[in-house]
Amino acid sequence: MDFSAGPLPERRVDIDLAAIRHNVRHIADIASPARVMAVVKADGYGHGAVPVAKAALEAGATWLGVAHISEAVELRRAGIDAPVLAWLHTESSDFAAAIELGVDLGVSGWELAHVVAEARRLERPARVHLKIDTGLGRNGCPPEKWESLLGQTLQHQEEGLLRVVGVFSHLAVADEPHRAENDEQIQRFRDAVAVAEDAGVDLEVRHLANTPGTLSRPDAHFDLVRIGLGLYGLSPFEGQSSIELGLRPAMSFRTTVANCKEVPAGHGVSYGFAYRTEKRTTLGLIPVGYGDGIPRIAVGAPVTIDGRIYPVVGRIAMDQFVVDFEATGLVDTEESPLGHEVVIFGDGNGTPTADDWARASGSINYEVVTRISPRVTRRYVDSEATS
Repeated sequence: MDFSAGPLPERRVDIDLAAIRHNVRHIADIASPARVMAVVKADGYGHGAVPVAKAALEAGATWLGVAHISEAVELRRAGIDAPVLAWLHTESSDFAAAIELGVDLGVSGWELAHVVAEARRLERPARVHLKIDTGLGRNGCPPEKWESLLGQTLQHQEEGLLRVVGVFSHLAVADEPHRAENDEQIQRFRDAVAVAEDAGVDLEVRHLANTPGTLSRPDAHFDLVRIGLGLYGLSPFEGQSSIELGLRPAMSFRTTVANCKEVPAGHGVSYGFAYRTEKRTTLGLIPVGYGDGIPRIAVGAPVTIDGRIYPVVGRIAMDQFVVDFEATGLVDTEESPLGHEVVIFGDGNGTPTADDWARASGSINYEVVTRISPRVTRRYVDSEATS
């Protein structure tokens, strides 16, 4: 929902759909002639799956990727008819809904029987992508069972119960592009594809590269690249920023200062008094906490208020945290920051970034944006439309 015509929410993340489109176009140029799958699992990494999916498709993405069938169903119910792949299932997954809605299904082995059973019941063929484990050790068919899976799948294809659309796998260390394991995985993938094609599989797409693989390993592009983190403008590489990669972070997290008061030297701040003021100073209360997705352990993480960066002091609570303005004489004056905007993280242009919060919490930028809770309003803006 766009609140641009009314009062701003008390706490919000702004998602710039123009940044999403920019990132798709930029990565599509890098990956060409491979096509782009925009990965919008986990509610679009916290950005909103449906608005992000629509923006990505507008910019040239031709596929959408999700983890769960339920996520694909949400896209279909929103009127999105582009190809969608869902790849992580349990025995309780709604394979019938996927088949009825034309959602492609990742198959690593055991899922095949469930998919075939529903296809037979519905009298409608399923579209499947076979996943080979090239070394990540999570989902994917073990190499020694690959020929058997191909044989079973082709038999069901001859029966009209399914269509093998693709073969795929996933890279484990693409964020460290020079590691030898990348070469090994790419070769194993090539070998698995060759076996499939020799067996008579007519593949529509072969896909292996995630965002780091797309940006650093052209030999991993094949027919289709799956971009997740890069879609949202974040860098997958340690020591290389979004700006350096030509990406634009799409999300900024904002609120306002909820309280402002002057306290003496030695005053404790938040639970456990892990922080005490060194001198008389002014404390500002920021009305977001771990209930909103702020990492509780991110003490010292930066926020921007009135163009200046302040670190979080004291423990982060469920609904709030504190900053120290390191000044006095602010309360009840025109210089008071009460009610002023707080940028928790943004695009790095004068603001902290999701990477800053990731470092402060010992985590990764993926988690920082994905964990923002539903009680924080998503507000969609379009900087291209307003520029």
